[in-house]
Amino acid sequence: MYLDNSATTQVSEEVFNEMKPYFTEEFGNPSTLYKIGRESKKALDLARKRVADAINAKPEEIIFTSGGSESDNLAIKGIAFKLAKKGKHIITTNIEHPAVKNTLGFLESLDFKVTYLPVNENGVIEIDDLKEAITDETILISVMHANNEIGTIQPIEEIGKIARENGIKFHVDAVQSFGKIDVDVEKLNIDLLALSSHKINGPKGVGALYIKKGTRVVPLIHGGGQEKGIRGGTENVPGIVGFGKACELASQQLEEHHEKLSSIRDELIEKVLSTIPEAHLNGGSENRLPNLVNFRFKAIEGESLILLLDAKGYQASTGSACSSNTLEASPVLTALGLDPVDVHGSLRISLAPESDKFDVDEFVNVIAESVSRLREMSPLWNQDLDYDNVMCKKHNDECRMC
Repeated sequence: MYLDNSATTQVSEEVFNEMKPYFTEEFGNPSTLYKIGRESKKALDLARKRVADAINAKPEEIIFTSGGSESDNLAIKGIAFKLAKKGKHIITTNIEHPAVKNTLGFLESLDFKVTYLPVNENGVIEIDDLKEAITDETILISVMHANNEIGTIQPIEEIGKIARENGIKFHVDAVQSFGKIDVDVEKLNIDLLALSSHKINGPKGVGALYIKKGTRVVPLIHGGGQEKGIRGGTENVPGIVGFGKACELASQQLEEHHEKLSSIRDELIEKVLSTIPEAHLNGGSENRLPNLVNFRFKAIEGESLILLLDAKGYQASTGSACSSNTLEASPVLTALGLDPVDVHGSLRISLAPESDKFDVDEFVNVIAESVSRLREMSPLWNQDLDYDNVMCKKHNDECRMC
């Protein structure tokens, strides 16, 4: 059973079937004038409308990209370079996706100033902190809609209202929230919104950036004038067609899937916390994505747990797939105020509509058995050990970071 849908999703049959003709007979370049090119252009126009309809935008406000990371880069750098003469201050949070965090780090090397707002124990920013961070130099606020590791949803509508009242552009990474909860760019007061196809049963390598009419950005990729001159390069027609279809399906099934996934999520939370000693939910129990839960288990290593689950046929993760090659404690979880030692024992489970085909009780039992097995081998899992004062043998001092 695949339970890592926040990393990527399976392309749905309907999406795949709609894409297939554009690999073969409908292979024209959409920038050409002859019939086969015009047909590809029509397909792009339909996909653009489908994406726009899904977020209550206009088709001309949608720019196709290679994915969520490019969309985030285009939004943040595009605004920063466009408005640099007005100011060089940007506000974000300390739990953003690397596509946002590393982009802002790059801008800091160019003398932009970035304020990283803290989050509370549930992973949510305090609105008063945002208000206090705004200066006359602030040109952009960038806050993700829902966190990719813990599923916490930020108060985007309120943040957007504050940004608009202060004449500040507002960028939102909605890669994880889109298709899971309602995303309405007008209601949420958003100027720039990043989307990704492969998180909603579409193909990889395709995304979109919503740019509100009247908002100007500096292009990152210069070329032949495609995508209104904002993103040069021949469009990935099959991928974009698939993305458009995935958006249409996600919108049509949003309410049904939300109800189904929320029910499975809540059952998982209840049974894990009641079955396994020293199991904890990361992030608040309220106001979270319907398909994502993140637990931590004291005195184990998450990577070892993932391997044991995989051997039993369950595929999950310890956190973001974009950070899976590092052994450092998750910056998102440590930002919640959690101990880095405990953070290493995390498990992220992200569901899809087809997840209702697996037995929750059996899965929880497998987790419990795996955690118990790892704890038997763990020097930290000892009832006689003062866990809060574990000594580092190397330094002979309190050093839990080691």
